[in-house]
Amino acid sequence: MAEEKTLLNTRDVAKFLNINEKMVYTLVSEKGLPASKVTGKWLFPRYLVEQWLENQTINHPKTMPPLPPYHGLLIISGSNDILLDRTISLFNSLNSDHLAVFGNIGSVGGLKALGRDLCHVASSHLLQDDEEEYNFDFVTREIGGETPVLVNFCRREQGFLVAKGNPRSISTVSDLGKPKIKIANRPEGTGTRLLLDREFEKADLVGTQIEGYRQEFRSHLDVALEVLSGRADAAPAIRPVAGLLDLDFVPLRWERYDLLVSKKHFFEQGVQLFLGLLHEPEFRDIARNLDGYDLSLCGKMVFPKQTKIEKDKKE
Repeated sequence: MAEEKTLLNTRDVAKFLNINEKMVYTLVSEKGLPASKVTGKWLFPRYLVEQWLENQTINHPKTMPPLPPYHGLLIISGSNDILLDRTISLFNSLNSDHLAVFGNIGSVGGLKALGRDLCHVASSHLLQDDEEEYNFDFVTREIGGETPVLVNFCRREQGFLVAKGNPRSISTVSDLGKPKIKIANRPEGTGTRLLLDREFEKADLVGTQIEGYRQEFRSHLDVALEVLSGRADAAPAIRPVAGLLDLDFVPLRWERYDLLVSKKHFFEQGVQLFLGLLHEPEFRDIARNLDGYDLSLCGKMVFPKQTKIEKDKKE
């Protein structure tokens, strides 16, 4: 097999581009075809000709460049959480050579960003169909390929925020279907919205028929302010927000809130510093001063539970 030429002459380029040899000179003078004149003859580095041809392609699909090598900027994206926000602030105050930033794009958005290598860490609390496990099925659906490392950040209590004294007597999901009840909602793609829609389905409620269902707010604090101001009677959120704003809370369930890290970034310095912070007293003190958090799994890697069928197969 003949070795591929690294330098092409005019005839080679004409054959490569499937054009007349005279057209090669036109492309050099008018279209910028890369060429060098050596002892009166034109020579064309093959890799530059290929690069030039690629640059002439119209409707070229855009590729997303991967994260650059870690240089002090830690990018976290996904689900909004008060304890996570305060942990990021703690990280930044303790590590002057590093900066952690957060993109509030919901659990699904965080997984997609992780899959596209746009962030180092994704935060997620997506409840699976079995209503026992979190995140694993969604990782397969949104990312595919190699499963990221899952580290638990916390367990937290989800439910509904209501005004102090619960003046509308809201105690169950079904109560949200009563006449003249207005809610403030979270966007699609958030774990809180997924849970709300599941609960509506169980209660035979049609969400779109409830006033305020289509009015979406980006964070737990945003929906809490709607309830505090009286613009909404209830809103799905986590208990810590109720404690901060002195609102009442109707509990639904405790959930697992995880941090997901792609394996190629797991041992980078910023990631390890952040995960290490989960075991420090300063972090634990912050969590202790907020209602509705459980740190019994915090900092531990989590794995899918075995289903009964899987256990039976092994036995």
